[in-house]
Amino acid sequence: MLDILSITGPIYIAIALGWLATRAGLFERADMRVLGRFVLYVALPALLFDSVSKRHVADILDWRYLLVYALSGLATMGLALLWFRRVARHAGKGPQLAVVQSMGAVCPNSGFVGYPINLLVLGGGAAGVILGMNMLVENLLWIPLLLALLDAAAGDGHWRQVLRGVAGGLLRNPLVIGLVAGLAAALLGLRLPAAGERTVTLFAQSSAAVSLFVIGGSLVGLEIRGLRPQVAQIAVGKLILHPLMALAALGLLALLGAPLEDPKLRTGVVLATACPMFGIYPILAQKAGHEGLAAAALLGTTVASFFSISALLLVLRGLPGWLG
Repeated sequence: MLDILSITGPIYIAIALGWLATRAGLFERADMRVLGRFVLYVALPALLFDSVSKRHVADILDWRYLLVYALSGLATMGLALLWFRRVARHAGKGPQLAVVQSMGAVCPNSGFVGYPINLLVLGGGAAGVILGMNMLVENLLWIPLLLALLDAAAGDGHWRQVLRGVAGGLLRNPLVIGLVAGLAAALLGLRLPAAGERTVTLFAQSSAAVSLFVIGGSLVGLEIRGLRPQVAQIAVGKLILHPLMALAALGLLALLGAPLEDPKLRTGVVLATACPMFGIYPILAQKAGHEGLAAAALLGTTVASFFSISALLLVLRGLPGWLG
């Protein structure tokens, strides 16, 4: 158990320090947006480029991992939509609420939480490659599909425009730019000069600590009061259902004779799906008028994830062929 806490402890201590520093007034909550932009526009793109550009393309794009990750999210999305639509109908709520809740159950915070956890468990090389593959699936499949469903639930009838807007946004997404640049460098066998490589690595190494600090500071001021039943359902979807679907997808591939053999990738995909939802969740929910619920779910799920991820690591550590 102490070994597990040595992994999850630093992650959540860093989050707690961000919360305490902001709560104490050393930082304003608005400062977290500035630090968050640094992580999003500088540190994580540098990390993706650094991790991807130094590997062979075959090692970067493992189709089995991509399939498991994609299937886990689609299965979670389908089950969550079925459940939350049923709950929403009984409560007399609109269909948009079910999509917003399902979004919270599907989209993990791969960059700000998932990468630091995989970094401590699997090491920097594997964690960076896993982050790159996660970004592909999330930005090309899950998020566009959920936004289209949200728009369709509103009855606006222009979901195709939403998909076109998301596609345009991908071209400006710094994470996608860093990933594509790294893939191009790996494919062409290009390497930066020594000074350039050290600079990129320097920024890449700053991503884990700063991102966790930002998550903690961003939680200041959020409340769960009055929303506990809904928050609990979203948290169960994100922290329990999603990793279970990842395990089910791994089992399905094994039954079909195409198992994901790399233990680091197996562990990484389960840990990635077990992370709390992404930080922009309340912003995306704002369009449907459910940003309060999304913010409360972000707080509750992030706190609960300390216990659920610690328990998951304890289970995986007892199984042969996991944790590399």
